[in-house]
Amino acid sequence: MIKINEHYLKLQASYLFSTIAKKINDFCEKNPGRDIIRLGIGDATRALAPACIAAFHQAVDEMARDETFRGYGPEQGYLFLREKIAENDFQSRGAAVDADEIFISDGAKCDTGNFQEILSTDITVAIPDPVYPVYVDTNVMAGRTGIARDGRFENIVYMACTEKNGYIPGLPEEPVDLVYLCFPNNPTGATITREALVQWVDWATENKALILYDAAYEAFIRDDAMVKSIYEIPGARKVAVEFRSFSKTAGFTGTRCAFTVVPKECMAYDATGTPHSLHSLWNRRHSTKFNGVSYPVQRAAEAVYSEQGKKETREIIAGYMKNADRIRREMDDLGYDYIGGQHSPYVWVDAKTDSWDLFDMLLTKAGVVCTPGAGFGSCGTRHIRLSAFNSFENVETAMTRIREALKE
Repeated sequence: MIKINEHYLKLQASYLFSTIAKKINDFCEKNPGRDIIRLGIGDATRALAPACIAAFHQAVDEMARDETFRGYGPEQGYLFLREKIAENDFQSRGAAVDADEIFISDGAKCDTGNFQEILSTDITVAIPDPVYPVYVDTNVMAGRTGIARDGRFENIVYMACTEKNGYIPGLPEEPVDLVYLCFPNNPTGATITREALVQWVDWATENKALILYDAAYEAFIRDDAMVKSIYEIPGARKVAVEFRSFSKTAGFTGTRCAFTVVPKECMAYDATGTPHSLHSLWNRRHSTKFNGVSYPVQRAAEAVYSEQGKKETREIIAGYMKNADRIRREMDDLGYDYIGGQHSPYVWVDAKTDSWDLFDMLLTKAGVVCTPGAGFGSCGTRHIRLSAFNSFENVETAMTRIREALKE
């Protein structure tokens, strides 16, 4: 008799964004023709930069000629892209990352979810609350948790992120082996100081713990003096793995390209306490279970680092941040407390009511989609996330609609 992985049965009824999509579809079926403005899911809405498109076309043309055709590429990614990433994203900021420590993939969501596969199932995991649901759900699937009670899974250490602590998790007060951190944060948009990140690296070093650091939104940091990579912190190479993505940075949500950095001296331990290279283990997993990102996509991603590509992607990000500024101004005028939007495309708003109730009200009365904070954890039940991924005209209209709906 074939049996299932029963840990999947522990998962909550539906993935957050699937639930949102169902609610929107149900509303649209009942209200045909109603205009909906989506400020919920963080999907890019601006076209790819012209430099990326030109590189894409050129690479596709290469695939049309026998003499330039490319077959299977390296699962870890082509060296031309890995070298550009190492130089521009890390070495230029004093972070010692080599090209062969970078693994190209089709998304940070996949990598953050998959990386736990190479770790023991009996480790203790600490996760912020609120948090990107993938961190929690993939550990549930792996069998590291008990059942969910009142929205939280047994055997996970939840680190509350609230207004009281500036939405920055404090160091665990109990033994923990693996910690997920995300800055700029999804969903709150909070950023971490260099001093606070030093404390995390020191803690991980002392406790032989591992930090999985999601920096998918680092390109939205407008103050260049702020930390963009955990490898800017001394000692981080021994205790941290970093995830990045071209999805939000350059609009590759439909094109799919991201990367993970696994330093060679980053170790985890077997049952006898013997250290093993996570770089080697991830390379084995990556080579076994991943076929690589297509050659044209990697050429398009390489173009992000050209002078033209840098200029064009900065302009795209500036447009999204203009939207974030507009959302923040509206929340100020309406008297709502919030965080984010300054170095992040997300604005985390204290809804002053149940987040799903406000979601339903904004959808039905204003035709505006937000993301209910309850979907990110217990600490998000009174919050909503507003996304800046849209046109300025749509954001302006959405703010007018929200203002009018809230006055009714």
